[in-house]
Amino acid sequence: MQYYATVDSIRPDSIAEELGIVPGDTICEINGRRIADFLDYQFLTASEEIVLKVQKQDGSFIEFEIENEDMEDLGIGFSKMLFEPAKSCSNQCIFCFIDQLPPHLRQSLYFKDDDSRLSFLYGNYVTMTNMLPKDVDRLIEYRVSPVNISVHTTNMELRKEMLKNRHADRVMDYIRMLADGGITMNMQIVLCKGINDGKELTKSLRDLASFAPFAASVSIVPVGLTRYREGLYALEPFTKEDALAVVQQVEALQQQFIKKIGSRFAYVSDEFYLLAELPIPPAEAYEDFPQIENGVGMEASMEEEFIAALEEEPETGNPGKTVIATGVLAYPFIKKLVDMAKKRYTNLEVEVVSVENSLFGGGVTVAGLLGGRDLLARLQGMPMDRLLITESMLKADEPVFLDDVTVEELEQSLKTVLVPCRNDGYDFLEKLLGREGFPYHENDDII
Repeated sequence: MQYYATVDSIRPDSIAEELGIVPGDTICEINGRRIADFLDYQFLTASEEIVLKVQKQDGSFIEFEIENEDMEDLGIGFSKMLFEPAKSCSNQCIFCFIDQLPPHLRQSLYFKDDDSRLSFLYGNYVTMTNMLPKDVDRLIEYRVSPVNISVHTTNMELRKEMLKNRHADRVMDYIRMLADGGITMNMQIVLCKGINDGKELTKSLRDLASFAPFAASVSIVPVGLTRYREGLYALEPFTKEDALAVVQQVEALQQQFIKKIGSRFAYVSDEFYLLAELPIPPAEAYEDFPQIENGVGMEASMEEEFIAALEEEPETGNPGKTVIATGVLAYPFIKKLVDMAKKRYTNLEVEVVSVENSLFGGGVTVAGLLGGRDLLARLQGMPMDRLLITESMLKADEPVFLDDVTVEELEQSLKTVLVPCRNDGYDFLEKLLGREGFPYHENDDII
């Protein structure tokens, strides 16, 4: 089956508008090459001479020869970044979170993507097991950077066992190809107790650091375990003592990396620090926050922004009674920020509430995985004018929680207004002070 790029929008006064291209038309080929994704489109239109093959909505085809000496963007918008289905994951990872999802969630949540294009376009981490050398060459040709790679271990026999894929040993060859091609990489290790930790972790981090500076960073995150693991590989949760050992191990390696490559390189996730009951390192310990999209250094970044926002002394709006619902893990941190704000704004009426995760089980403590029913069960009957949550609880393009409870349903049940916040200290203070301007369902900028 052939997949093509359907035009979603046209920028006014653009080349595409001048050519008469309209939403609903299809871009079939650029310079004789079929485009499979937005990367193809960007690369092939970055040319002074473009031949654009377009299919109109009546089925007819038109070829446009475009002289574009100024390398101007054509002005074509697409609703999707991939014009064909994403590559699904070919692994059976022993730690796969999707295998641990509860039943009866929306079907899209059960799809396992492992597409290198999504690594660049959306920041997804990919294992590279379903890639061929020609796919890596394409990333290098298109200068796709950074590429986010789930490595987990540089012991290739162990990696094949962890991913349950005989092709899992290709990753180091591909990392070498990308480094030789000048492509920046961020890596991830999902740490599993007794499997890829300890000496294996030290080996992996040292091996990956040998590809610096193109190997820019590695995050170490604990395996997520839900209560839906019947029949799956027996994995143990990390204890407080385990987490402390991981933090100490990586921090010692950081000092070695600073001397050798001028960077800490390896970063432990916030969850390990919180589990170990250690303070989160200051913002400067995360350098330029290379793993912020993976949640590493999120609290340090948010606190730094929040303090800076407080120093600007913004005026309060009229927030009324505000409840902030968060996960067990983030509760102490969010309460600390709120207490800072209360010292400056003594009339603030705010209560921070810790919500247990019944959707996935008590072992999952991050706020972004709370379901709408978790919030309803915990907050029912609490008087409030507004409810603040992290926007990561909601679907990216729709006001719906993981368990399909809608924002409207939650607002009606709790008789309140929902205010999602970005994981950003400035945005959090603005929402806390009631300066958001519009309720969630009327403010497109929040989605």
